[in-house]
Amino acid sequence: MNTSPRQKILIVDDEPDIRELLEITLGRMKLDTFSARNLGEAQALLQREHFDLCLTDMRLPDGTGLELVQHIQQRAPHLPVAMITAYGSLETAINALKAGAFDFLTKPVELPRLRELVSAALRMPTAGGLSTAIERRLLGDSQPMANLRRQIDKLARSQAPVYISGESGSGKELVARLIHEQGARASQPFVPVNCGAIPSELMESEFFGHRKGSFTGAVEDKPGLFQAAQGGTLFLDEVADLPLSMQVKLLRAIQEKAVRSVGGQLETVVDVRILCATHKDLEAEVAAGRFRQDLYYRLNVIELRVPSLRERRDDIETLATHVLRRLAKDTGQPEARLHPQALEALKNYRFPGNVRELENVLERAHTLCENRAIDAQDLRLSEGHCAVDGAAADLTQIDNLEDYLESVERKLILQALEETRWNRTAAAQRLSLSFRSMRYRLKKLGLD
Repeated sequence: MNTSPRQKILIVDDEPDIRELLEITLGRMKLDTFSARNLGEAQALLQREHFDLCLTDMRLPDGTGLELVQHIQQRAPHLPVAMITAYGSLETAINALKAGAFDFLTKPVELPRLRELVSAALRMPTAGGLSTAIERRLLGDSQPMANLRRQIDKLARSQAPVYISGESGSGKELVARLIHEQGARASQPFVPVNCGAIPSELMESEFFGHRKGSFTGAVEDKPGLFQAAQGGTLFLDEVADLPLSMQVKLLRAIQEKAVRSVGGQLETVVDVRILCATHKDLEAEVAAGRFRQDLYYRLNVIELRVPSLRERRDDIETLATHVLRRLAKDTGQPEARLHPQALEALKNYRFPGNVRELENVLERAHTLCENRAIDAQDLRLSEGHCAVDGAAADLTQIDNLEDYLESVERKLILQALEETRWNRTAAAQRLSLSFRSMRYRLKKLGLD
């Protein structure tokens, strides 16, 4: 006999018919419901009772659902809140997601969608294990990483689309996986796709599937990536590489929550959470006309920036130790030691390839070093990417200070341009320069 207590749902709505509909539906799901007609009653109930989910209307007689979301975020941040909005109020729903809401429903409330949302919210992991699980996978004690872990913890409790920005090799896919694995969809598929690796002529078929005979080579029905991610998360890596024609179709799939396979006649309803990433400056891509602004706003409900390795040099020793330990385990050899000079060289390196490059550098050094000791020479770091800051200049080699400073400036600007694939806007941001200042320096140095 199951004697575990029933989960409690708080319903906040001033319309008796809506409250009754929600109470009956949730009661049939074996859930206990408590109802409030306004913001004041809801806040009083939250003070007296522990709830597992809150469903609130956007418009309340004495305030708004957004105020309730903010109230709960301050006092019970691990309580999922779903917003009920008028049909077509997408901007309101997005504001709710940004404020910390788990998800949203539109009126008239569709009961299958309601049951689906409630079931997902109640599958959320308990608060205790979240941060620990993230910390085990996302190494580093620096402040940027502490901030990133907190943001992942919060975003895992939402269904909002997230745009993950950051340089190549900084760990964007790992961050996406953690958001998925710590959230309500953890038991469902996580489907990553590199948008830049799919031939344009096969893109629609890959995303939405195709029916047998719909084109040459379609010898059987095939589900697409949206169908494969049903109930889970679809991670669109390098989303900026999607051609404009595909961006239109992706936008419609996200808006309608339905896809039609190539050669098919009917649309299939899909329930997926969209996470996306790119190393490019997506806002600059929109300004250049290469990425649709409406799709950008759909994907970039919340932006999560992954710091580069240069921004968290204090984590390099921890990461290096972890990588060397893993290499020793994989190869069955004793763990290699990192000479202090080698560690210093790693800390002074710019790492344009970030954590991925650090792993490659250490794997090569682990193979080539003698006596299980890695010195600076074993690392074979590119001199062009060694950090200028912190290195003492040899005055005997400087004939003219202006020429020397100009050469340093040229080197840093070239590095920034290379790391951003010669995107001048992104390179200027990397160097904390205005675009106008960047353009002046490029002209002055003959790099224009």
